[in-house]
Amino acid sequence: MTTRHGSAENPPQGPGTRVPGGVVGQRPTMKIDSISMDSADCGVFAPEVAVLPLLERHAVQVLLAAGHGPAEVAELRKVAARTVHRIAKESAVVHVDDAAERRSRRVGRPSQLEAFRKLVADTLAAEPLLPSVGVLHRVRAAGYRGGKSALYAMVALARPKPPGVMMRFEAVPGEFSQHDFGQVLVRYLGGKVERVRFFASRLKYSRYAQVSLVPDETTETLVRAWAEHLAAFGGVPLLCVFDRPRTIADRWRKDGTVTHWNAAFAQAALD
Repeated sequence: MTTRHGSAENPPQGPGTRVPGGVVGQRPTMKIDSISMDSADCGVFAPEVAVLPLLERHAVQVLLAAGHGPAEVAELRKVAARTVHRIAKESAVVHVDDAAERRSRRVGRPSQLEAFRKLVADTLAAEPLLPSVGVLHRVRAAGYRGGKSALYAMVALARPKPPGVMMRFEAVPGEFSQHDFGQVLVRYLGGKVERVRFFASRLKYSRYAQVSLVPDETTETLVRAWAEHLAAFGGVPLLCVFDRPRTIADRWRKDGTVTHWNAAFAQAALD
C-alpha cells in the first residue's frame, strides 16, 4: 500500500510550506498605511487621499489667473500637476471651511440618514423652533433607525438661522494684508510739535492691525518692520499689498504694474 502525500486539490503542507497569502500555520497579514471608505463603491476600501485645503486651492487659482502655467504652479505650490489641472476646472474658492466643504461634497460613506434629509428640512421649515429631540421622534416614526448624533448634526445645519448683522469683507482669511508708512504731527504739552513716523500693517479680512514707530521711511526700515508684523500675524498672507512707495518699486506703468522693483526689497521678499 502506498500513501500519497498530497494531490492537486490538497497539496502537501508542512512547516515552511508556502501558499498564496503566506506560510502555513501563520495568519496572513497585510499592512495598509491608511484606508477610507470610497463613497462611489460603497463598501470598498481604498487608500486615503489627502484633501488639499481650500486656502491652498485658492492660491493655485490665483497663480493660474496671474498667468502662470500649470507646471509652474505645481512646482511653486508643491502639488501634483494633475491636481492643478483639476483645480483649474473648479469654481472659485469663496470660503475656507474645509469641514463644510467635505460635507457639501458628501465625502465618505453614504449615511442612512440621507433618505430623511427632506423630511428634516420640511419639518424645520414649518417649525423652526422645534427641539432636535422632537425632530428625532418624527424621523424615527418615518422609519429612521440610525444614531441620534448624526440626526442632531443634520438638524444643526438645516435649522434656519436668524438674520444677523450684514458684514462684507473683501477677502477670505489669510488672503492678503496691506502695508504702508504714515506720519502724524504730535503737539506736546510744552508746545513743541514733532512729526512722528510709523509703519502700519493690517490683515484685510479680520482688520487686525499692527503699528510700529519708525525713525525713517527707508527700505531697511520697511523690511524690518514688515518682518516684525508678519511674525505678529503668525504667518505670511497669500498677498502683501503696498502702495508703490520708492522703497519697494523704482518704476511702474500708468496702470500700476511695477516694471522695476527695488533690489533690496525684492531680495528680502524672496528670502
